[in-house]
Amino acid sequence: MKISLNWLKDYVALDASVEEITRAITFLGFEVEGVATTGAPPLEHVVVGEILTRARHPNADKLSVCTVDVGPAGGVKTIVCGAHNCDAGNRVLVALPGAVLPGNFQIKESKIRGQSSAGMMCSPDEIGMGTDHSGLLLLPGRPELGLPIHQALPPGDTVFDVEITPNRPDCQSHLGIARELAAWFKLPLLYPQEKFRGVIDESAPGGARPDLLRSVRVEAPEDCPLYTAHVITGIKIGPSPQWLQDRLVAVGLRPINNVVDVGNYVMLETGQPLHAFDARRLEGNEIVVRRAVDGETITTLDGKPRTLSHRMLVIADAKAPVVIAGIMGGENSGVGPDTTDLVLECAIFKRQSIRATSRKLGLSSDSSYRFERGVDPHTALEAAYRAIDLILETAGGRVTGPAYRIGSDVPWQREIVVTHDYITERLGFDIPAADMRAAFEALDLTITREEETVHPARGPAWTVNIPSWRDDLDRPIDLVEEVLRLYGSDRIPPAVVQSPGLEADDDPIVLFERRWRDYLVGHDCHECVTTTLRPAKEVMTWSSHAAAAELALANPFVEDQSHLRPTLIPGLLEALKLNQSRGVAADRLFETGRIFVERNGQILECAAVAFVLAEPVGTRSWLSRPAPDFYQAKHHVMALAAAAGAEFSRSPLGPISGASGWQENHSAAAGDLAGPGWIARFGLLNLALVRAAGLEGRIHAGIFAIRPERLSREATRRRYAEFSLFPAALRDLAVVVDRSVPAADVQKAIAKAARAAVGNSFAVESVKVFDCYEGSGLPEGRKSLAFSLVFRSAERTLTDDEVNAAFQKLQDELTRVAGYQVRK
Repeated sequence: MKISLNWLKDYVALDASVEEITRAITFLGFEVEGVATTGAPPLEHVVVGEILTRARHPNADKLSVCTVDVGPAGGVKTIVCGAHNCDAGNRVLVALPGAVLPGNFQIKESKIRGQSSAGMMCSPDEIGMGTDHSGLLLLPGRPELGLPIHQALPPGDTVFDVEITPNRPDCQSHLGIARELAAWFKLPLLYPQEKFRGVIDESAPGGARPDLLRSVRVEAPEDCPLYTAHVITGIKIGPSPQWLQDRLVAVGLRPINNVVDVGNYVMLETGQPLHAFDARRLEGNEIVVRRAVDGETITTLDGKPRTLSHRMLVIADAKAPVVIAGIMGGENSGVGPDTTDLVLECAIFKRQSIRATSRKLGLSSDSSYRFERGVDPHTALEAAYRAIDLILETAGGRVTGPAYRIGSDVPWQREIVVTHDYITERLGFDIPAADMRAAFEALDLTITREEETVHPARGPAWTVNIPSWRDDLDRPIDLVEEVLRLYGSDRIPPAVVQSPGLEADDDPIVLFERRWRDYLVGHDCHECVTTTLRPAKEVMTWSSHAAAAELALANPFVEDQSHLRPTLIPGLLEALKLNQSRGVAADRLFETGRIFVERNGQILECAAVAFVLAEPVGTRSWLSRPAPDFYQAKHHVMALAAAAGAEFSRSPLGPISGASGWQENHSAAAGDLAGPGWIARFGLLNLALVRAAGLEGRIHAGIFAIRPERLSREATRRRYAEFSLFPAALRDLAVVVDRSVPAADVQKAIAKAARAAVGNSFAVESVKVFDCYEGSGLPEGRKSLAFSLVFRSAERTLTDDEVNAAFQKLQDELTRVAGYQVRK
């Protein structure tokens, strides 16, 4: 936002240098992105002169030979000039020999086409006052001859380009910045005084004009809590006064006419946008604040037609929309050269509504910029009265009735209690209580009550009343920041930082996700990152309709990001489709992230990892890998579960229910969020879904999700264990058990019996299943499981006799205790 220094001086008597003001704005919390100076530059040997005569150059058709009187600076000079307006009697700026103009252009006496020239008459761009080089800069008011440039031209201005942070909408105006600078420099703030205070004598002749505005209705009060309208008659449209034009030009706005310029001026002064209608262009002489109808159109002031929707707020007359509320007016209702009666609108609009409409239409303005960030509803009427004063001053006319005010100010009452001790503790150093109090008062933060605390040495406690324009202040810590802003962060005393080293572990989720990544990258998978919000149709494919309803957002930004994701797989399929369409060979993808699972009406947030394994498509290398299958997907899911400390073997496998994304009879589920706190899904993805998505080949996938509170920090620790340098002894064991007995239970029973059999003599290093047989030769309902056992000693090489003895003891123990039949 551009801030004019001359404008600021209307409200606060600043005598500080530009550098000091720039520093103050920066320390107050706003970034100054640039500083520009307008007006006459400090050029030496550039003075006022008057053209006495003009004659045609004897050797050039487009040049003139002029005599110019520069008064005490050098008398009458002969100067060759090529400008079209170097007529006799004009007073202009003359650069005499010795002058150095912008661009290091040095002026000296010279001959131009054989004619001597003792200087140069200047255009605006030649002296650095703009880009106009179409003719000489003609000086109004006939200043004194020989007067230096900086005395001949009006004083310039300094313009600060300030970045206003989103939490400070109160500073989107010159008054807001002036309020901050007044507090910094400890100067009084001078508010503009309104002459019109809203009182209209409708009984006086011409005091009421219901024929111009019969009614005002607000049909969407939730989006427009306050709407005011005043009728001003008998105005005369024309150029704005020079002072008003100068203010607008300084901050980058183009003057249009006195009424439009007043609206822009008041917006930049107070931060409150306004809009003026030509009263005679309002169909039916009424204003309706309503939602647009789908398909309605309006041509805005920029000349572009806009198609509206039912979510957009408009200001309409009896026939059609005339303004997109808070953003831009229509071209057919604005103030024109023939306007004599107008309606001045001043309103408060809901910021979310303005932001959504602005983004949907791709249309932004100075007005929408302010409404989107917030406008103080309690100063709206003051802004309207200020605009009325200026319109009456610059365009004439009178305020007539009826005046409309629909809605009311949003109730405002906010107080924060803060103590001197609290501020000192948060700052880490002491500021005198008197200085803290002065900081609050300088910022218009009124102290309504001051009390001594239980321990007087700790300083007083203040009850601070927060003004309506400081909606960003709602906690005691916010007041700590206000004190420090005015005290100056550069005054923080140096101190030794007392920061003892702390032993801390990484978050368990971070550790597990790192372990999952390491595992999958080691199996030639590529990591993806996809969006957490997904479309409704997709969510219903991968979860039940009831779950999809629970995962829906109350107010989604866009239609295709309306639900929290219940799985990571759809995003991976999108990435896979992109790879296949581009001919990229990355067909094994994974992602780690959060998913949201519905259970009994409750949304559970889980840490998850998922992968997709696609058949190689179009591979022409003879070194291609085997196609993925169900068991490969299961193996990866089991490994990922083991990395999180989940005991996969204790959870029976079952079909996947409530999701049509998996191929029936070729996929399985395990786990339960309510019990062990984790779930797993793996297998072949639904072939029809894969084809509909435009993917090629069969795709196997898996996902493992666990509730964060079930992650054990101990499970992440890896400790060093010594290993033996001596050879191992291997034995195979086959046992016959009931078909319903899980292999993992048998494995644990064997490991327990083996440890008992060997005692402390040596160790059972591992027990692994390598075969399952259910064919002929076995009783009905029985199966044979084969295990490989590894025995090893850390101190010596084992002999066959001691291993065989331990192995026989193991078999006897299994038969006696577990009841397993050992196959010979």
